[in-house]
Amino acid sequence: MIDYTLAWLESAGVEELFVFCCAHSKQVIEYLEKSEWFSQPNFSVVTIESHNSVSAGDALRLIYERNVINGDFVLISGDTVSNMSLTQVIQEHKERRKKDSIAVMTMVIKQSKPSPITHQSRLGTDELFLAIDPQTKQLLFYEEKTDNYRGIIPLDNALLGDNPPICLHNDKQDCYIDICSQEVLSLFTDNFDYQHLRRHFVKGLLEILLLILKEKGCTEHQKLSNHVLHILVLLLLLEKALKLGTTPKFQILSLGKGCSIGSNVSITGSYIWDSITIEDGCDIRHAIICDGVVIKSGATLEPGVVLFFKVVIGQQCIVPSYSKVSLYQQPTVEDSDEELEYADNNSGTVDSSITCTVDTLNREMMSETPASQLGPGCVGHVWSICEGAREEEWRHSVAPIPADKLTEAIQSLEDDLELLNLDGNALSVSGELKSGRNEVEATFLRAVNENIKVPDVILEMNSLRLSYNMTSADCAGAIFYAMMKQALEIPHAAAGELRKSVASIIDAWNKLLKLYSKEIDHQIEMIMKFEEMCLESVKEFSPHFSQILHLLYDKDILEEDAILRWADEKKDAEESDKVFVKQSEKLIQWLREASEEED
Repeated sequence: MIDYTLAWLESAGVEELFVFCCAHSKQVIEYLEKSEWFSQPNFSVVTIESHNSVSAGDALRLIYERNVINGDFVLISGDTVSNMSLTQVIQEHKERRKKDSIAVMTMVIKQSKPSPITHQSRLGTDELFLAIDPQTKQLLFYEEKTDNYRGIIPLDNALLGDNPPICLHNDKQDCYIDICSQEVLSLFTDNFDYQHLRRHFVKGLLEILLLILKEKGCTEHQKLSNHVLHILVLLLLLEKALKLGTTPKFQILSLGKGCSIGSNVSITGSYIWDSITIEDGCDIRHAIICDGVVIKSGATLEPGVVLFFKVVIGQQCIVPSYSKVSLYQQPTVEDSDEELEYADNNSGTVDSSITCTVDTLNREMMSETPASQLGPGCVGHVWSICEGAREEEWRHSVAPIPADKLTEAIQSLEDDLELLNLDGNALSVSGELKSGRNEVEATFLRAVNENIKVPDVILEMNSLRLSYNMTSADCAGAIFYAMMKQALEIPHAAAGELRKSVASIIDAWNKLLKLYSKEIDHQIEMIMKFEEMCLESVKEFSPHFSQILHLLYDKDILEEDAILRWADEKKDAEESDKVFVKQSEKLIQWLREASEEED
């Protein structure tokens, strides 16, 4: 990964690079010395090794003592993958420094709405709350969810008084790319208790300016990240010493070297580290497996399992969801580091916590798994989850969100939306509402391209609706517009093929469309949106308006009353506004006659 970081820095015009090495420093330095980076012209790479530094604060204080940096510098981690313009950020930082000498650091953040379920912008991070001066981009408040779990944001009254224009955000992600002035080093030295860059330094000063990445940059960053991941997996499969059995079924997120995988093995969404043995017939789903683990034949790892170094899972053993298995026994409050008991897999010790008494250690979580199903030959200890963290375990797992949690979240958002509907009239068409519609359309198109399941899409749509204060009618119109655009993307040589494409899209997503078009008014809004499309943006649908309108009626998306009320509202309109009413006269007349017969 460090190669991607160095390549980005070189392309950005960085001439001198210091790599601070702590853990595994020998391996990192050896790799860099053998790589091409040490011989690149106009690009100097210098390593700094320290075994006593345990935090970013310690590292920066040591750099200050060695006096190796004499100006502004870029501070990033060694696994940063980006394609943003670093030159532009540095220039903006320098210009701000000229205007305001206390702007000692520029942080790069990007738009990245947290999941409405896990409240994370990415796995392993916490929900982030920021207060920013929209005029100067000065950071006024920085709070992670773990710092204040009660859900209350403690803004100082003086802050609100001194800075009337203030924007609150929880839709940003900290990129941990910082442009620092030399004063940052001296500030860390003066404040020897500063350890963490954000929790200590940023909160201690809050005189930091932000660069907010535009959405296009975020999209490109995601594409680049996915590209890197695919390259890594492909190279690992082709080049590393990997022994494969027959008929494997893989969907692996990361695969290490020296692994042996048997026949009829199924691996889904898992991280497989180095020197791992997986025997025949194993089923592994959304797990993290560390170096040296042995999984014997027929074993099953349910979603969310983490197996630490050199653990052995016996034949036919079923490891329940979210289990953590280690060779070390779980320490108690009274245990010291020296008293931790180590289960040596060379001795063949079988841990009773797996073979016999898993329910004793983690009763509530594993009560449905009888001890008899946990096969012999296991080596390791199951670590129990503390009472307060058990309900939150799924939020921090690589496993998919459990169905019951997904249902709860959808229900919670729907309850919020009902309250929103009771709160008065809809917004007028404004910049915010337009942005909301664009977000809904973009979310739908992404869901189609990435095969996202309907319940997950509903959750995202509801979150967008709340964020932009949209009505169901707004959502229905935006979703329908996106569906029609998607139908046009499907190759079609004749009119009949285009209508078939529309029908297939509606069949696939009718549940989503129905959710936001339950009311007659919402359905009328959808028809009017379709009119607008046919007249302005997607005129290709104009000749097919009446057929698609009939299709929506047949698919139970539009009710009879919605179509008739739409037609009635057009009676006194100008002739130019009646084009599609006239085109749909046969359908409208048929519906009126059917309604009269029912009466």
